[in-house]
Amino acid sequence: QVQLVESGGGLVQAGGSLSLSCAASGRILNIYNMAWYRQTPGKQRKLVATITRAGTTTYTDSVKGRFTISRDTAKNTLLLQMNRLQPEDTAVYYCNMVAQSPASTLPRNYWGPGTQVTVSS
Repeated sequence: QVQLVESGGGLVQAGGSLSLSCAASGRILNIYNMAWYRQTPGKQRKLVATITRAGTTTYTDSVKGRFTISRDTAKNTLLLQMNRLQPEDTAVYYCNMVAQSPASTLPRNYWGPGTQVTVSS
Protein backbone atom coordinates (compact mmCIF):
# COMPACT_ATOMS: atom_id res chain seq x y z
CA GLN A 1 0.00 0.00 0.00
CA VAL A 2 1.09 3.56 -0.70
CA GLN A 3 0.48 6.47 1.69
CA LEU A 4 0.73 10.16 0.86
CA VAL A 5 1.10 12.97 3.35
CA GLU A 6 1.07 16.66 2.49
CA SER A 7 2.75 19.38 4.53
CA GLY A 8 3.46 23.08 4.26
CA GLY A 9 -0.01 24.58 4.26
CA GLY A 10 -0.94 27.53 6.41
CA LEU A 11 -2.05 31.14 6.53
CA VAL A 12 -0.35 33.78 4.41
CA GLN A 13 -1.12 37.31 3.32
CA ALA A 14 -1.93 38.11 -0.29
CA GLY A 15 1.25 38.42 -2.30
CA GLY A 16 3.08 35.98 -0.08
CA SER A 17 4.49 32.53 -0.76
CA LEU A 18 4.06 28.99 0.52
CA SER A 19 5.73 25.71 -0.33
CA LEU A 20 3.78 22.47 -0.22
CA SER A 21 5.38 19.08 -0.01
CA CYS A 22 3.94 15.59 -0.43
CA ALA A 23 5.85 12.52 0.68
CA ALA A 24 4.95 9.05 -0.52
CA SER A 25 5.73 6.06 1.67
CA GLY A 26 5.09 2.35 1.65
CA ARG A 27 6.12 -0.32 -0.78
CA ILE A 28 6.49 1.59 -4.03
CA LEU A 29 7.73 0.11 -7.27
CA ASN A 30 7.15 3.10 -9.53
CA ILE A 31 5.50 6.51 -9.43
CA TYR A 32 4.13 7.80 -12.70
CA ASN A 33 2.17 11.04 -13.05
CA MET A 34 1.95 13.30 -10.00
CA ALA A 35 -0.38 16.24 -9.46
CA TRP A 36 -1.76 18.83 -7.10
CA TYR A 37 -5.49 19.47 -6.82
CA ARG A 38 -7.42 21.93 -4.70
CA GLN A 39 -10.93 22.10 -3.37
CA THR A 40 -13.08 24.76 -1.72
CA PRO A 41 -16.22 24.02 0.33
CA GLY A 42 -19.16 22.92 -1.77
CA LYS A 43 -17.16 22.73 -4.98
CA GLN A 44 -15.51 19.97 -6.96
CA ARG A 45 -11.85 19.20 -6.59
CA LYS A 46 -9.92 20.93 -9.38
CA LEU A 47 -6.59 20.19 -10.99
CA VAL A 48 -3.87 22.75 -10.24
CA ALA A 49 -0.71 21.31 -11.77
CA THR A 50 0.71 18.03 -13.06
CA ILE A 51 4.15 16.60 -13.66
CA THR A 52 4.99 13.47 -15.59
CA ARG A 53 7.71 10.99 -14.81
CA ALA A 54 9.81 12.71 -17.51
CA GLY A 55 9.32 16.08 -15.84
CA THR A 56 6.79 17.61 -18.23
CA THR A 57 4.54 20.04 -16.38
CA THR A 58 1.11 21.55 -16.93
CA TYR A 59 -0.76 24.22 -14.99
CA THR A 60 -4.27 25.51 -14.78
CA ASP A 61 -4.43 29.00 -16.27
CA SER A 62 -5.04 30.81 -12.99
CA VAL A 63 -1.72 29.70 -11.47
CA LYS A 64 0.57 29.91 -14.51
CA GLY A 65 3.60 32.04 -13.77
CA ARG A 66 2.96 31.91 -10.01
CA PHE A 67 3.11 28.21 -9.08
CA THR A 68 5.86 25.72 -9.82
CA ILE A 69 5.42 21.97 -9.53
CA SER A 70 8.44 19.72 -9.16
CA ARG A 71 9.32 16.24 -8.01
CA ASP A 72 12.21 14.48 -6.33
CA THR A 73 12.04 11.02 -7.80
CA ALA A 74 14.70 9.57 -5.52
CA LYS A 75 12.77 10.67 -2.43
CA ASN A 76 9.26 9.96 -3.83
CA THR A 77 8.36 13.57 -3.08
CA LEU A 78 6.16 16.07 -4.86
CA LEU A 79 6.54 19.81 -4.35
CA LEU A 80 4.49 22.91 -5.14
CA GLN A 81 6.04 26.35 -4.82
CA MET A 82 3.29 28.96 -4.67
CA ASN A 83 4.23 32.62 -5.15
CA ARG A 84 2.17 35.80 -5.34
CA LEU A 85 -0.69 34.04 -3.61
CA GLN A 86 -4.17 35.51 -3.92
CA PRO A 87 -7.28 35.06 -1.77
CA GLU A 88 -8.77 32.99 -4.62
CA ASP A 89 -6.02 30.41 -4.01
CA THR A 90 -7.53 29.60 -0.62
CA ALA A 91 -8.44 25.91 -0.61
CA VAL A 92 -7.52 22.50 0.66
CA TYR A 93 -4.68 21.24 -1.49
CA TYR A 94 -4.43 17.54 -2.28
CA CYS A 95 -1.49 15.53 -3.53
CA ASN A 96 -2.22 12.88 -6.15
CA MET A 97 0.04 10.16 -7.52
CA VAL A 98 -0.35 7.27 -9.90
CA ALA A 99 1.85 4.61 -8.39
CA GLN A 100 2.53 0.91 -8.58
CA SER A 101 3.10 -1.26 -5.54
CA PRO A 102 3.85 -4.97 -5.22
CA ALA A 103 0.25 -5.49 -4.02
CA SER A 104 -1.20 -4.59 -7.40
CA THR A 105 -0.32 -5.60 -10.95
CA LEU A 106 -1.55 -2.26 -12.28
CA PRO A 107 -0.77 1.32 -11.19
CA ARG A 108 -3.35 2.87 -8.89
CA ASN A 109 -4.45 6.38 -8.03
CA TYR A 110 -3.51 7.58 -4.54
CA TRP A 111 -4.53 10.71 -2.63
CA GLY A 112 -3.19 12.51 0.40
CA PRO A 113 -5.52 13.76 3.16
CA GLY A 114 -5.04 17.39 2.10
CA THR A 115 -3.52 20.52 3.61
CA GLN A 116 -5.27 23.84 4.12
CA VAL A 117 -3.95 26.96 2.41
CA THR A 118 -5.54 30.24 3.45
CA VAL A 119 -4.65 33.54 1.82
CA SER A 120 -5.86 36.68 3.56
CA SER A 121 -6.51 39.91 1.70
